[in-house]
Amino acid sequence: MRIGFIGLGNMGRHMARHLIHAGHLVTVYDTRPEAAAEHLALGARWADTPAQCATDAELLITMLPNPRVVEDVLLRGGAAEALPEGSLWIDMSTSTPAAADRIAAEVLDRRGVRRLDAPVSGMARGAEAGALQIFVGGAADDFRMCLPVFEVMGDPDKVLHVGPLGTGYTVKLMINLLWFSHLVATSEVLAMGVKAGVDLGVMRGALLASPAASHFLENDILCVLADGDYDDSFAMALACKDLGLAVDLGRDLGVSTELSALVEQIYRRSKAQHGDLAGEMSPVRLYEALAGREFRLPHPAEAPDGAALTAV
Repeated sequence: MRIGFIGLGNMGRHMARHLIHAGHLVTVYDTRPEAAAEHLALGARWADTPAQCATDAELLITMLPNPRVVEDVLLRGGAAEALPEGSLWIDMSTSTPAAADRIAAEVLDRRGVRRLDAPVSGMARGAEAGALQIFVGGAADDFRMCLPVFEVMGDPDKVLHVGPLGTGYTVKLMINLLWFSHLVATSEVLAMGVKAGVDLGVMRGALLASPAASHFLENDILCVLADGDYDDSFAMALACKDLGLAVDLGRDLGVSTELSALVEQIYRRSKAQHGDLAGEMSPVRLYEALAGREFRLPHPAEAPDGAALTAV
């Protein structure tokens, strides 16, 4: 299949590589030509502009940082006008239904170009392994046609058709919103427990044995607790962007977002303190400061005899 791929960042570069390995004829574009070196070495074609990347494509895939860039590439970059009639645009960015609807109303609908929104979850390591979760909104027939392409980039068991156009964007935003909320709530609880004198491992073990247990507490926060890794594969600037989009969506829908807005404020405070490029788990550091210590579990070899550590 002839595929145009725009956006070779931390996620997109791996996704495009998997498509090339699967035998698709892939044309790539990024604002940084050097980002395409590995893809060209594997046989991909380079496009000098977004419009050139879309020309003759059966599928155009975009993996871009925010809705503004999606609109820039499709409208002002000419990709939408360049897509052949009957082709299909798959936006895998974390974007919004409103941005895609504007692109469709301005160009795609009159040109007979179909579309799917298919944002992903799984971070850079999931993209590298070809094991992403993919949440697809759009017509069922278009989803079925593109399923083999999605399964090259994602875990086949986690490629989900979640409803009509726009629902893929919404599901992804809600997943990110809940994950960021888990991070803030977990950090606050650990800070209070530790400052009150409870051993960190004991506190975490008690929570995991209780109805308050969560996947985040059991797995995701381990990179901080075990290694002091705040996950710079996804930057604070992007996390704050996603939170802003989620809160805006709630406002547009008439849903109160008091808790979500507070989580966004905490993330923005961390971004101001730790920098745009700091890892997405950097808000944990705000609560470590309040507790007066870093949240670290001893490695097994360092644990004192009889220490209560949770094995995962």
